Order: sequence, then C-alpha cells, then structure tokens
Amino acid sequence: MNRLLHFFLFLTILSFACSTSSLTPAPQDLAAPSGTVLFQDDFASPISGWDRLMTPEGTMDYDGGGYRLLINALNTNFWSTPRKNFADVRIEVDSGKLGGSDENRIGLICRFTGSDYYFFLMTSDGYYGIGLYSGGQAVLLGQSEMQFNSNIKTGLAVNHLRADCVGNTLTFYVNGFQIASVQNSSLTSGDIGLLAGTFAEPGVDVIFDNFVVLKP
Repeated sequence: MNRLLHFFLFLTILSFACSTSSLTPAPQDLAAPSGTVLFQDDFASPISGWDRLMTPEGTMDYDGGGYRLLINALNTNFWSTPRKNFADVRIEVDSGKLGGSDENRIGLICRFTGSDYYFFLMTSDGYYGIGLYSGGQAVLLGQSEMQFNSNIKTGLAVNHLRADCVGNTLTFYVNGFQIASVQNSSLTSGDIGLLAGTFAEPGVDVIFDNFVVLKP
C-alpha cells in the first residue's frame, strides 16, 4: 500500500468531521502547575461530554466502560473531543483494535480549533506519524510518509499512547517509548481528543480507555 498516497487522499478529500468544539476564550491551563490533571475520563459516565453519533458511515459512542470509534466508510476519519481548551498538554490513553483492518489510523489530537489540529497517529500494523491538519489539508511533520516502529504492538493488542504538545514541540510516545518529536508553531491552543480512521478497507473498530490530560 502507498501509505503516503492513501494518507493524503483520506485527509484532504474524504475526511468526515465528527466534532464541533465550543472553546472557552482563554486556555484553561495557564495557571496550572506542572503535573496537574487538567482532564481525565474513564468513560464510565455517558454524559462526560464526548460525541454520541450513529450514522451509516459509523459510530462514536461510550461502550462498555470505554469510548468506541467504528468507521464503516472507506478513507474516512472520525474524531471526537470533550470541548476543552488547553495550551500545553500531555495527553495519554489506552487504545485497542476491536476489529477491521490493521491498515488503519488510531491516535490523539491536540490544539483543535474547530477546524485545524495536530494529530499523532499509529496503525495496527506498526506505522506512525505526527502531522498538522489545516485549511482542509493534512501535512506530516518531520517525515515524508508514515514510518514503521517496532515498539507499536500490532493486531488486536492494546497500545498506550502519549502526545505532548508543549510550546512549539510535539512529541509522540507509544508504550513508553518516544518514537517521534517535531517542531511546529502553527497552533498554540485548543481542544484535545481521539481519532480513528480507515484506509482502503471499512470496518475499523477501536476502543479507547483511561484518557488523561496533564500539565507538562
């Protein structure tokens, strides 16, 4: 599969925007000391603020103590946010594939402005990327295509994802290992959230749990 081609076809032409964000006027973390828990969710309560959506293209909803993204459309991305506004964050979550192709997208987003955001992606066959979605187009940062990393557990395994958005530095960790770090100053604050998507096969089914946002 040409991962770069599929990546750009997906995010520039066929993306399915699944969240609208109503941000507070100023980031909520400005006065918080390092290590403060800014937000956390184990998804036990179905009214904690995440999207609940069922469409022919797929489902986003609380499910069995986790948060599930099921994408039935080709080359389509779903994302969801809890409608917060932060500047510098350390985001962590456990993610597991329930079904569908290993050629998928699973990840975190930060500084979502309602249209633009940074993304931190892995696939269930071991690839990763950091990028910026802005003006209806996606650009990978620091790499020309998604790259393989052996620290990503493949198939149905659970992976622990961590995304640090600190100043203009974006760092991605999987299972405790730093796998990428880049610099970009396009976005300074915004919402945080979850993302999952398909390439050429529908039916990607992902569950997330133990979502936490810390002040770095």
